[in-house]
Amino acid sequence: MIYGQYEALASFYDGLNPDVDYKEWADFVEDIFKKYGKIETKMVLDLACGTGSMSVELAKKGYEVIGVDLSPEMLMISQQKAYDEGQSILFLNQDMCEIDLYGTVDACVCCLDSVNYVTEKERLKKCFSLVNNFMNDGGLFIFDVNTPHKFKNTYGNNAYILENENVLCAWQNSFDENTGICEFDLSFFVEGEDGLYERFDEEQVEKMYTDQEVRTLLNECSFEVLGVFSDYKYKEQRENDERWYYVCRANNKNK
Repeated sequence: MIYGQYEALASFYDGLNPDVDYKEWADFVEDIFKKYGKIETKMVLDLACGTGSMSVELAKKGYEVIGVDLSPEMLMISQQKAYDEGQSILFLNQDMCEIDLYGTVDACVCCLDSVNYVTEKERLKKCFSLVNNFMNDGGLFIFDVNTPHKFKNTYGNNAYILENENVLCAWQNSFDENTGICEFDLSFFVEGEDGLYERFDEEQVEKMYTDQEVRTLLNECSFEVLGVFSDYKYKEQRENDERWYYVCRANNKNK
């Protein structure tokens, strides 16, 4: 059976991404709050929160957190993870380009190239605009993107195998440099208690954005780009980076 984005992957997501250090990432986010914050950060939106790992880490640091994600399957895991960690987090099942919060937040984080999953520039602009709309003036917007270098050289038309204890993922890419669209065909082989494997197929799509395209959209949505970095040590961005981390501030509010 072929599933939509993250419908099948949700159960395997954390196991297939064991190298992501969310604690270190959350430390970086908190350091950004201290380094660039003009207002006190209390309420944080975790946009496209996935399985809630970043939401939980930020909640542990004492922030009030709202997690938003399109996938009900991901949010089920998020809620259980927050419960297991003793954290009270509000999770909302919403499209990141259609967010509708009950109030404003002091900061927003959006992790693991979720921005690249918005494959239309006008929808990405709408996403940025809504983040600004629900953010207090001077609040920080922190997100990362997969770079053009990664799309062209790491993704490309390459194939990969990811493996965990009881699941194997066969991953085939198809990248069109003219449109910037990369299609991922994922096949999961999951071992059952009887030793037999069950197959699940899922299709995902990401879009490559240039740095200039991202900066232009942010500017049009009243965000000031404070810095774009290669890592958690504030190393300046380079063309051969695979990931860029954007730090932006909401300005020019007309509320």
